[in-house]
Parts: sequence; structure tokens; C-alpha cells
Amino acid sequence: MILEIKIKNFFSVRDEVILDLRAAKSKSSKSLSLEGNTIDIGQGEKVLKTIAIYGSNASGKSSVIKAIRFCCAMVFESHKHNENTLYNFKPFKLDSKIDEPSEFGIRFLMDGIEYYYTFSLTTTQILKEALYYYPKGKQSRIFERDENAGISKKDKYKFSGEIKRPLDVAESTSNKTLYVSRASQMDRAIAKKVFTFFNETFILNYHGQSIEHVNQIISNEKQFILRALQIADSDIVNIECNKEKVKSQAIRLNINQFSKEEISNHEVDNEVLKITTYHKSNPNVAFDFYTEESDGTQKLLFIILKLLDVIRNNKILLIDEIETSLHTKIVEYILWLFNHSSNSQLIFTTHNTNLLNFDLLRKDQIYFVSKSDNGSSELYSLYDFKDFRENMDPEKGYLMGRFNAIPFLNYSENVFINEK
Repeated sequence: MILEIKIKNFFSVRDEVILDLRAAKSKSSKSLSLEGNTIDIGQGEKVLKTIAIYGSNASGKSSVIKAIRFCCAMVFESHKHNENTLYNFKPFKLDSKIDEPSEFGIRFLMDGIEYYYTFSLTTTQILKEALYYYPKGKQSRIFERDENAGISKKDKYKFSGEIKRPLDVAESTSNKTLYVSRASQMDRAIAKKVFTFFNETFILNYHGQSIEHVNQIISNEKQFILRALQIADSDIVNIECNKEKVKSQAIRLNINQFSKEEISNHEVDNEVLKITTYHKSNPNVAFDFYTEESDGTQKLLFIILKLLDVIRNNKILLIDEIETSLHTKIVEYILWLFNHSSNSQLIFTTHNTNLLNFDLLRKDQIYFVSKSDNGSSELYSLYDFKDFRENMDPEKGYLMGRFNAIPFLNYSENVFINEK
């Protein structure tokens, strides 16, 4: 479960922005009516199940999502990095920030215990990294790392007793690799738990599901999937899937000792998943899912498959532009599923203003991204607007520019019309 995410100096984000999923202590009638939108974690604290992020085109919504995805991927991929690795992100380019480190921090719960993990880096190396936890409500260090603190690993690292033989891991950790990633690979228990959280609990998109995973879920959960599709107003009444081998051309490139290139074409067997659908009007006519179903139906199915895993197993899902190819009512249904789940969470960006509704989302579940005068992206919550009361219309306020997160268009000139 995520409590808070901090990012700084990634893409269009210049200064630190904070996405806070800890629920505000609001006792308004609207907030109380949406108690199901929060998770009670004890001691009077609650966590939000869903967060919607709004903003105009080019405001930086996707930069926030890209930064989170990049930093999470670093945890489960950085142990593969070589000396010549360049990290796939850009710091803020419009001023001196391009020469400063980028920073990421995430506060989360595992097994009822709070953890805080953070690191900073340039495009070429890790600079700092730390992991803390709060076993008794008070911060305790698991490890700290500072690559500029000295020459030896003993100078660069500080440990408590939670990791066995921590310096063995440090000696195997280059400045291209996160310590958590290497420690997990070397079978250190607490690092493996953190790695598993990022790799299996924090789902960065609904795309990229394996053939085996999709085949297994459709086969095992067919009736549930069909019911979910029908609730979303699809007329699909049956769905079948099977794995098939197909021939495709592959190019093999050989370079011999004289640096001559030899290229040969040959056929290889690739395994694909064939999905077939059948519709209510004629259940005997088969449709190829990938070529004969709409983009919206395809996206809906894969979201449903992912939601099955995320909601049933209390995971976190990150989606950029959730409404793409989906009707607004289907998006509302997805939010309803999360807000009626046990402990799952959804973070998404959207332009769908129909969701700006205090009967659907609390004030602290709505975030905005806008561009400042220096071109950087700023992230802030509707909850920060204390004078915007819950008896007001958030959709109307947003479209009127009340929250400074929409495009302001100049209609006084029309460059597409040439006057004669």
C-alpha cells in the first residue's frame, strides 16, 4: 500500500512534488459518505484507494507517471546495468537543474509496517540511496548510502542489523546499481520484500501481460470476465483462447574474424495467443479478438484481466490517460471497483471531467498538474483549495480555470483562416 510518492528533477518536474495518498482528516458530510474510498490503517489514519490527476495537454501529467515508472523499474532492473549504462530519463532541461541530481522517494506499507525508500541519481550513476522503516512508529535505519562519502564501501555505506552480511552486497554493488536491487538478487530477506513490492505489488500498467498469464486467467475466470464485460455493456457472450505456433522470418547476423557480415534469413516458431469472441446476436459466429474487436473492447478486456489480479490481491495500479478508448461510464465503473475493494489502489491521469464529482471522489483524491512560468510542472491537490467548498461543482470550477490546470486558448486570432 502506498502512502506517499516524491519526485524531483525528472522530465518536466523541476522542484519536488508530492503525491500524498494519506487521507485528509475531513469530517464533512461528503467525505463521510465516501468512507469506502479509504483504507483504515489504524490509529485514526486512513489511506486513499484512488487518485485522479488532471491537467492540460503538455502540463506534465505524463511526466509524473513516467518518473514513477522509471524509478520503480530501477529497483527491479538496475542489477542488470553495465558500466556504459545511461539511465532512460531526462532531468529538467530549462535551467541549471539539468546538472543537479534527480530524486525519488516512496513511503509504503508492507505487512502493516511503514517503510520509506529513497534514492538520487544522475543520468550516469547512483549518488545516494536509503531505506528506513518504522517498526514501533519511530524511524529506524536499515541502510544509508552516499557515493561521495569516501573511497571505500565502509565509508559510503551505513547499516543497522537488519541485513545479513551487508558489506558483501555493497562490494558487489556498482554506482550503476541500486543496493536494494543487488541485495535482493543476493537473497537478503528485507531487500527481497522491498523488491517484491516494486516488482509484483506496484503494477505500472495494464499492458505487458504474458501469454501464459492471459491464457490462464481467461481459462480459469471465463464466467467472471464475461459478466464484467456485460456489466460494461459489451454483447460478448463467450470467449475462448488457445496458444498457437506461427512461423515468422528472423534475420541472423554473423560477424567473422575478418569483420565481414553474413546475413541469413530463416523461419522461427513464435508462440501467440489466439483469442476468439462470440456475440449475443449470433453466438455461432467467431470473431478474431485482435483484428475484429474495437480498440475499446480490447483495452477493456486487458484492464479486466489486470483488475482481477490487482483488486483480489490488494495491489497498486498505475494508468496514464485511463479514458483512452473507454466510455466515461466504464471508467466510473473501474473507480467504483477500486473504491469498493479491500486494500487495492489506483493512480491515474485523465481528461475525463465527468469524474470531477464529489459524489464519486473526495477533494483529497483529486490532483492537478499545471505549468509554472519557468516551464516546470507543479502538482497539487484540490484539498489545498480551502475556499472551494464541497457544495460547489468541481467540474465547473475546473473548466472555468479555477484550479489553473486547463489550457487557456486565444480565440482573437485564427491562424488557420487567411483573410483576403
